[in-house]
Amino acid sequence: MQVSPPPDAAASAIHVASVQTAPVMGDVAANVARSIELAEQAAAQGARLVVLPELANTGYMFASREEAHALAEAVPDGPSSQAWIALARRLGIYLVAGIAERSGGKLYNAALIAGPDGYLGTYRKLHLWGDENLFFEPGDLGLPVFHTALGRIGVAICYDGWFPEVYRLLALRGADIVAVPTNWVPMPGQTPDGPAMAHALAIAGAHSNGLTLVCADRVGVERGQPFVGRSLIVGSQGWTSAGPASHDREEVLLAPVDVMASRRARQLNDFNHVLRDRRRDLYDELLGATDAPRQR
Repeated sequence: MQVSPPPDAAASAIHVASVQTAPVMGDVAANVARSIELAEQAAAQGARLVVLPELANTGYMFASREEAHALAEAVPDGPSSQAWIALARRLGIYLVAGIAERSGGKLYNAALIAGPDGYLGTYRKLHLWGDENLFFEPGDLGLPVFHTALGRIGVAICYDGWFPEVYRLLALRGADIVAVPTNWVPMPGQTPDGPAMAHALAIAGAHSNGLTLVCADRVGVERGQPFVGRSLIVGSQGWTSAGPASHDREEVLLAPVDVMASRRARQLNDFNHVLRDRRRDLYDELLGATDAPRQR
């Protein structure tokens, strides 16, 4: 396991961390324990926000709905949630962790958000990928933004990032940082060390919305499915702040984020602002959304 030290940053910056793990399918206790070890390493390096991968407690390749149901748990009352909440309290950090959630007989590919004062909320993945549709319900909690001492934090999970509306809506709702728990799988034509489509989408989403994206992926091969790894952190100007990580090792990436500077940088010059320049008069008509509430 490799720890990348944080780059030099202004005193006003906070540090965020992307934790890349290698979970074992179905070994929830061990997966959570290892995620805690790596989060502790990130916090020791100065991270105030730590992001874990998608489904970090269970693994990804469920063989059946019965298996998914057995491994999922209530949020925030289940054992994985409680362990992560206790970790955030103990270390005084903010933590976003991908989790298989069970609620009222329904299953969700979700993320737990916790902070120094405990549980903050849950995000449920909106856009399900592949066989996830056999096990999970599409998210029904919208796109919440969590107001914290570090800034405003949004969440998107993996395939959510293929939809530019997700990052745009989070930016319009005031998000500064988006935590992206993910389990990226190789796209056709992708090589272990070549360009990654997920990276291009993250860079575009960050740059076009003035957002910092903290993308935490997993590594390994699970029931025949390889995962990309190569976690990264993208700054609000679209430049990579840390990573990409390796394609085959657990790693902790850290990067500085100056939230106030990032907010100011959305004003591109005397005339242009990355959000205010939108032509809603045209977009809404073409998209059939003329009656939608006005966005700030």
